[in-house]
This record gives sequence, C-alpha cells and structure tokens, in this order.
Amino acid sequence: MTSVTESNPDIEISRRRLLGTVGAAGAAGLALGGASGALAHSALAGSGSGSATGAAGSLSSLGATQVAFHGDHQAGITTPLQAKGHVVAFDLAPGAGRTEAAALLRRWSDTARRLMAGETAPTADSGIALDAGPSSLTVTFGFGHSFFERTGLGARRPSALDPLPDFSSDRLDVQRSNGDLWVQIGANDGLVAFHALRALQKDAGDAARIRWQMNGFNRSPGATGTPMTARNLMGQVDGTGNPKPSEPDFDKRIFVPAAGPGPAEHAWMGGGSYAVVRRIRMLLDDWDKQSLAQQEQVIGRTKATGAPLTGGGETTQMELDKIGPDGKPVIPSNAHARISAPEQNGGAAMLRRPFSFHDGIGSDGAPDAGLLFICWQADPLRGFVPVQRKLDRGDALSAFIRHESSGLYAVPPGPRSGEYVGQRLLEG
Repeated sequence: MTSVTESNPDIEISRRRLLGTVGAAGAAGLALGGASGALAHSALAGSGSGSATGAAGSLSSLGATQVAFHGDHQAGITTPLQAKGHVVAFDLAPGAGRTEAAALLRRWSDTARRLMAGETAPTADSGIALDAGPSSLTVTFGFGHSFFERTGLGARRPSALDPLPDFSSDRLDVQRSNGDLWVQIGANDGLVAFHALRALQKDAGDAARIRWQMNGFNRSPGATGTPMTARNLMGQVDGTGNPKPSEPDFDKRIFVPAAGPGPAEHAWMGGGSYAVVRRIRMLLDDWDKQSLAQQEQVIGRTKATGAPLTGGGETTQMELDKIGPDGKPVIPSNAHARISAPEQNGGAAMLRRPFSFHDGIGSDGAPDAGLLFICWQADPLRGFVPVQRKLDRGDALSAFIRHESSGLYAVPPGPRSGEYVGQRLLEG
C-alpha cells in the first residue's frame, strides 16, 4: 500500500491525522505535554497515576489526542497511562560508534515526531495505522551504561547510571536485561503502538540490533465510570502513592536539575530522568489461593478500593502506628505498602508508570504474566535502590513475585525544536 506521503510528498497532513481528527473538529487542548509538559501534568494530577482519559475526555476523540514530541522533558514520563505499550532495548552493532549512534537517534527522533503527530513514517510507511489518529502515542528514548563506552563517551556517563546492586530476590535473565539503547512506546491503540515499534525497528537498520523486547497493556481509557488508579494483574489498585506533579518537590524528585551540582560534562542530563525497568512475574496461581483477608494483609490495603487497612479512602494517609485489638499493627510490619512508603525510606520516592504483561500459559498451566515495572526518578540511588533494598529484606509480597529482568537507563531531556533526542550528549 502506498502512503499519502509517498504518493505526494508535498502533502504534510496524512490520512492518519485527517481521519483521526474528524470526530474532534473544533475541540481545544488536544495536545498534551507542550513546552513545559503542563497539560500532561494537569491530566496526571487531576485523575491519579492510573488515569488515561487525556485532554479530550471522551471515547469519540480518543484517537485524536496528541502528545507533543518537543518539550522540557521527553513524553511518556508524566503522560497518563496508555492502554498499550512496548519496551525494547537495542545494542549497537559491532563497529558502530558515536557517529552511527547520532545518525540513528536523528532518524528515530524524526520518526517519533511524525508518528506522535499522527503522520506517516518518513520512509516506507507500512500502512498499519493509516486509519487512526495519534492516539496519545509517545516514544521515549534512553541510554544504558554500556552505550557510553561503545560511543567513546565514558567521561560523560553520570555516576547515577552505575549498575544497580544485586538483590537477593533477583532471578535475572541477562539476555533480557540492560542494553545500549532503550525505547518505550505507549499509545491508546494497539495498532498505533505496533506501527511505531515496527517503524523504529526498521530505522535501526545496520546500526543497532534488538537485544530484547516486551509488550504490555493497561486498562483502556473510558473503561471505568470515573477516572481511577489502575489495577495490576493481582487485582490490586497500583500507584496510589505516586508523587503528584502538583506537589512542590515533584520536579526535584523526578527530573535531573537543569543546573546543579556535578561535573559540567554531565550537564546534558539536565531536565532528564532515570528509568528503572524490571520484568516482575507474578505467581498468580499462588496469589489466587490466598483468601481476600490474606491478600490485604500482604499489601496493607483493601483490594476493593485501595484504602489503607487503617481506614479511609484510597488517598487517606496510612496510620502506621495504629495497633489492632490483637496487639499487632493493623498494617503488618511486612506489608508491601508499609515497607515501600516514602516515610519509611527517608522520603525516597519514584514515579511508577508500569504496564501489565501476559506472555502465554506455561506447560504447567501457570500464566507467564505480571508487571513491566517502570519507575522514574532524578537519582536511582535515592529513589529505586533504597526502596528495593528494604523490600528485598522482608516484603510479604516477595513470596508471590519474581524479578526476571532489569535495566537502568539515562533518559535525556526533551528535544528543542530542530533537535533530536540526545543531541546535547552526542554533539556537545
């Protein structure tokens, strides 16, 4: 099939964009995550971390919702959760270095910019998503620890990108961990998300090879009567304690300061963030054998509403010192919610933005399913690491999950107009 841009390169608006926006003609505020990311922040803050209603706010305009490619921060960090996701890591091909990496990021950025605007891919578009609008598509790029040696940029690798420590609960597959380059794709339409994955894979050409790739999903926008925090495959409300963009220290916790302490050669990360990515398999058959009361004791929250066991609603503060009639803490000492709470970890916080996954049923009948855990922070040594260390020592949930892969990536700031992602590193 010939794409619109192939048949007439002078036409700037694609059939994808035209059809995707017909139902929303005259609607205002469809672009999320502009120069300051303010609209994405507003949507996230107003509906909870699991909300994915977007600025359009109705199913009829779902496909028309667009997230800006340019901005202070890359898209896909504070953007509301999307229904479909792909995460993929690449390794640079043997012999490829800084020059090839820069050319690849330039190609990827051009493709991401066009697809996020609802246009066709710049070269040989497959036609997979011709009938859809942008559908809140986001593409986010990051660099792994090994990328810097491969490109001769070791002196510009931040110390925050040092490898994560080993955890006793890890059962990591090295073939599905780490990688030179990392890409996160999210959209509210499965074909739009796959189209982006396919286009970026083709763009890699001879410069990079896929190391691993995983697929995820979330609840679709509009599936609930009102916006609410998402549930994971255990049925638990997941993401209640996420930092909110409305909080005064949100940017300090999630994004690297534009100007601050540290060597000048690390300044390229100003406005960026660090992503920890973990494939966490849930032992769902074992979990489902537990009674509702047992499950709630493991988590420390009610399953129906996500409220703490000490009472109130989902967002009610946990009363960690409250003792029950039996003389024991109402929220058990090893409950997941207690151990992971910021106040139990010196204020350590991270923005969790996961996808669920299901990769089939094993020969034993057990589902290969769980959470593609993705969390964002200004410094993983003050975010993910201290919390995971504490969970590793006594989280009741550990008996029902298995960490099977891991990666840490430096995600540079959003590109300015005319820039490609990572240009300040690769050409600075």
